[in-house]
Amino acid sequence: MPEPSHFFAYLARMKYIARWGVMRNTRTENIQEHSLQAAMIAHGLALIAREIFGRPVDPERVMALAVFHEVSEVITGDLPSPIKYHDPALRSAYGRIEDAARRRLFEMLPEELRGSYRPLIMADGEDGPARLVKAADKLCAYLKCLEEENSGNQEFARARATLEAEIEALDLPEVAWFMERFVPAFSLTLDELS
Repeated sequence: MPEPSHFFAYLARMKYIARWGVMRNTRTENIQEHSLQAAMIAHGLALIAREIFGRPVDPERVMALAVFHEVSEVITGDLPSPIKYHDPALRSAYGRIEDAARRRLFEMLPEELRGSYRPLIMADGEDGPARLVKAADKLCAYLKCLEEENSGNQEFARARATLEAEIEALDLPEVAWFMERFVPAFSLTLDELS
């Protein structure tokens, strides 16, 4: 009998890793649901880049990268951004920890599947698809801030302002297009959406 793989059992635990751990939340968000939202938005950004701006982008690849972009956190947990980005040495050390966690998950895969999963789990760099996933990740965080503020939670006001500036600094036309056409609806009530 073949050796059982723990890969998907570990990924299933993504639902237990809460995001925004040091902030008061009106609704808790976990990395599994975040990854789905990031994948949907990344796919949308890639479609916008391809269909509106004529860039050669593979939306399904971008979406798949986004699905797996937080998998290391099932081992490391979600380190809050103010800690993660406070000190370059700490950021570098945490990057190595994330790499080791991704490698550990990757090595849980049966040998026959590793070639297919390598570019998804061990993805690295700032190429076009990775930039779109990073943009989608920031957009998700921004939308979370809007959701919290719309619920009366001002704990997220500063994070929203910071993220707004970071999103603008990405200087990606598909992100600006998304912000203009899709983001305003996130501040509407269900009755207003209907």
